[in-house]
Amino acid sequence: MTTALKIDFVSDVSCPWCVIGLKALDQALARVSGDITAELHFQPFELNPTMATEGQDITEHITEKYGITPAQANANRENIRLRGAELGFKFSKADEPGGGRSRVYNTFDAHRLLHWAELAGPELQKALKEALFTAYFTDGQSPGSHEVLLRLAAEVGLDAAQAREVLASGAYAEEVRAREQFYTRQGIHSVPAVIINDRHLISGGQPVDVFEQALRQIAASPD
Repeated sequence: MTTALKIDFVSDVSCPWCVIGLKALDQALARVSGDITAELHFQPFELNPTMATEGQDITEHITEKYGITPAQANANRENIRLRGAELGFKFSKADEPGGGRSRVYNTFDAHRLLHWAELAGPELQKALKEALFTAYFTDGQSPGSHEVLLRLAAEVGLDAAQAREVLASGAYAEEVRAREQFYTRQGIHSVPAVIINDRHLISGGQPVDVFEQALRQIAASPD
């Protein structure tokens, strides 16, 4: 008998550990596919909700926010790059041609578009989320740029004209804010936060084995 799980993946499109968490979760779900199915929903979280439109240099931002040195920031990014490579995702270095995230941007409009994409179907929402991760972390493109957002929406099969209307109108702003506030009230202050069946929380970019074990345990235990 196959067990169906509901998974809410609370994350930001500019969060590198969210990429690692999603890739590991995907691989864990592939391992348990004969026994467990999952309906995945992406929920909004902004690491930098007050970030200006033009963004900020990433090293400057990280050293200011976390009180670490540029050398420590670079070492952390290299660790993330290696973890991503193990999972099949490329975090480009800033000095690579055409790649590498060098700035931190405001992501609120990306979350509005992801909310709209969910209404079109969970598969399309996931495709847009993954496209946003690649655009930012691999190709160094701004997830706050409407041009980038519209191109990605069209590439994953969403209606480009409707996407343009969403971004131009400010649609779903209230809904996104409400979801952000809901998860903050639930005690979510860092991401990724993986919530299964509205009850079980897995925090952080955990290894594949950890996700697999948790999925099997939750599926085996009655709610």
